[in-house]
Amino acid sequence: MRLTCPLCGPRDRREFYYQGAEAWLNRPGQGAPAEAWDQYLHLRDNPAGQTRDLWYHEQGCGQWLLVTRSTITHEISAVELVALREGEGA
Repeated sequence: MRLTCPLCGPRDRREFYYQGAEAWLNRPGQGAPAEAWDQYLHLRDNPAGQTRDLWYHEQGCGQWLLVTRSTITHEISAVELVALREGEGA
């Protein structure tokens, strides 16, 4: 699979660190019960179809990317910067 980084262009997916499919939006807060952490870590949905994943361009520009892709076909329909690091421009 290849991802097209908005800053670096097309790259092999091995340059990126996969953070997860929208799970990062629902991380339990400090002091959350063990059941909440169990669900967060072990009971995630595995949807068939379009998902939005958070990826980190670890061996490239060091930016976080939001990747929209199909879990069925692996087709990537969008790659967006989450945010630029301070002092960097697109």
